[in-house]
Amino acid sequence: MSAAADITEVRFPAIGTTAVVLVTESAAGPIAAAVLRADLAELDRSCSRFRADSEIRALEHAAGAPVTVSPLLADVLDTALRAAERTDGMVDPTVGAALATLGYDRDFGAVDADGPAIASAPAPGWWRIGWNARCREVLLPRGIALDVGSTAKALAADRSARRIAAELGCGVLVSLGGDIAVAGPGPEGGWQVLVGDDHTRPDDGGGQSVTIVSGGLATSSTTRRRWRRGGVAVHHILDPRTGAPARGGWRTVSVAAASCVDANTASTTSVVLGAPAPGWLAERGLPARLVADDGTVRTVAGWPGSERTGSERTGAERTGAGAG
Repeated sequence: MSAAADITEVRFPAIGTTAVVLVTESAAGPIAAAVLRADLAELDRSCSRFRADSEIRALEHAAGAPVTVSPLLADVLDTALRAAERTDGMVDPTVGAALATLGYDRDFGAVDADGPAIASAPAPGWWRIGWNARCREVLLPRGIALDVGSTAKALAADRSARRIAAELGCGVLVSLGGDIAVAGPGPEGGWQVLVGDDHTRPDDGGGQSVTIVSGGLATSSTTRRRWRRGGVAVHHILDPRTGAPARGGWRTVSVAAASCVDANTASTTSVVLGAPAPGWLAERGLPARLVADDGTVRTVAGWPGSERTGSERTGAERTGAGAG
């Protein structure tokens, strides 16, 4: 395994957030970044609900008729629907219309800071989507707008980390807005990551340093991507049961799991669930760190319990995990 000094980092803006790739071989950095850029460009063309020419928008225009989708969109849809099923609909890809009603119908940087108050309505429900994974055929009912951004971003981190590790034969960490996947032989002692409310400033407000050696780590937070409607603060994590921003009492939840998809599904579910989240995570053996709206921290299922301050940051900490 490579020494920490050999780790090369490349970061760039992509899919509305910050993409970061770290590799354990310095010469592999530019190639790894090129692979990640290509993967994310393909994801954007396929899944962006902000592009009129994306495949997912074309699927919505064809609503009511069966459509055969590309292998990438098939993987994304299959992942989103499995996440919905496993969480009893707490993570639901049919919240697209509710997000648009809140004003989040364009890249976040272009969302109006405030606007008129709106009335929310429950999401139509993931179970209404007809999906045949064997032949990649989907039947989307009319009136349903899809939002697969959360699970698609996590899936992209998993896919790109595996691809880069396989092609370059080195250790890889991919972070997309703080949703992290690792693959290949990592640095000695593992990848050290700062976890906090904001992936761009994870040690602000009492973040924590953790080490991951395999799988993924994801953070969902209501502190990022916030705007106002009718003078009331809203955010991008919706409760599908109401179609309104989740008000469960957790401002940030970080989860470690076997994959970034699994971690992201669990962290998003926890924000929506609210008070039952620690028990839900513990039952599934998912190590997690939950930060309440008042800043109180709770850890479950073996997550390191000792908190840290900014002064404890070490030189080995290479990237941050927080909602992006």
